Amino acid sequence: MAFEGLATRLQNVFSRLRGKGKLTEDDVNEALREVRLALLEADVNFKVVKEFIAKVKERAIGQEVLESFTPAMVVVDIVNKELTELMGGSQSKLARSNRPPTVVLMVGLQGAGKTTATGKLAKMLVQQNHRPLLAAGDIYRPAAIKQLQVLGEQLKVPVFTMGDQVSPVEIAKNALQHAKDNGNDYLIVDTAGRLHIDEGLMEELKQIVAAISPDEILLVVDAMTGQDAVNVAESFHKQLELTGVVLTKLDGDTRGGAAISVKAVTGCPIKFAGIGEKLDALEPFHPDRMASRILGMGDMLTLIEKAQAGIDAEKAKEMERKMRTAEFTFDDFLDQMEQVKKLGPLDQILDMLPGANKMKGMKDLKVDDKQMARIAAIVKSMTKEERQNPDMLSPSRRKRLAAGSGNSVQDVNRFIKQFDDMRKMMKQFSSMMGPKGPKALKGLKGKLGKGMKFPFG
Repeated sequence: MAFEGLATRLQNVFSRLRGKGKLTEDDVNEALREVRLALLEADVNFKVVKEFIAKVKERAIGQEVLESFTPAMVVVDIVNKELTELMGGSQSKLARSNRPPTVVLMVGLQGAGKTTATGKLAKMLVQQNHRPLLAAGDIYRPAAIKQLQVLGEQLKVPVFTMGDQVSPVEIAKNALQHAKDNGNDYLIVDTAGRLHIDEGLMEELKQIVAAISPDEILLVVDAMTGQDAVNVAESFHKQLELTGVVLTKLDGDTRGGAAISVKAVTGCPIKFAGIGEKLDALEPFHPDRMASRILGMGDMLTLIEKAQAGIDAEKAKEMERKMRTAEFTFDDFLDQMEQVKKLGPLDQILDMLPGANKMKGMKDLKVDDKQMARIAAIVKSMTKEERQNPDMLSPSRRKRLAAGSGNSVQDVNRFIKQFDDMRKMMKQFSSMMGPKGPKALKGLKGKLGKGMKFPFG
């Protein structure tokens, strides 16, 4: 999870502040010292940290904070706003030209995930009903053109190529004309990366910029390289005047320093964040939502958007009815699991829920595709009748399920018990609306307090 260490440290600092009631100037100074250390450990640029702490301190040691009824909450709000501002303030959207096609030039070092990011951006545009054209301008890396063509086939997006014997400048110019002739409203040009920044790379990119006048010059950088990512962004920006940054592998960087530093150091906004390997694992970067995630406030807006895009509304409504009336079957469970998988990895979904990292059992919950597959194998080993009626599952039937799904009998028993617990929990949700509401709520809180674990966690 991105920002894992930083999020935990900051939330602990503010938790201690909340426990103090009234705050003194010393309390605030002590808290800010810990915030400073947390940011430095998260690999945030030290100049950025210094300026950030100075701004927060200036606002936090005012009379209106120290004399407030909820001073700790006011301090958290100040940190949230300053953190949001640090990462860009508001979302910076992809440009859209008044005279199509909008030209997007993808640049960056080799290994940052540039070609994959090009494919992910194309998929996002297709989902928004655009007609992108991809141009294969990397003639140096072996199989780079083929990689882009394979991505294009997967996405059903056209790829313009002239092979690897024509200069990238000519390829870019011809691709632009091709996009105009064929009604493509976006042209995304993939360019060659290098293992380090060199004059040859920059000169070639400058020639491409002069030839096609791109509306966007997006730098793709690997978030896991931390401060190196910021240094690369600074170098590219000085020479090319970047319009935005795409941070890849943000889900794999537990520190997150690059995401916090890059806008402040370069003045260049982060436009997209890569949060996984799949082609739909690219998100628009929202500074306010990211700040909320870091401070443990969740990110319900992104979760809602993901749900709206990936979940069938009619199915969800029917599922809600079945849960309420305790008609929830193993078939429904399988269906629900497929719907949830569309939202992305479970730990990322939990990361968007306010306070989820503090819930017992949630913090260490890791569920991968293999675990999901093992659960699905148990359900698929059942007969049609067994799936519809969980109460039929006698010991001999469970033994058959274990053999049929490649699991142990203990695994099968544990899964069936958890399924049963979930059904009961849903029933209690329903009964909260009736006269036994308070009692039902107490029972539900008890179950949640024990933490939810997956059979193979």
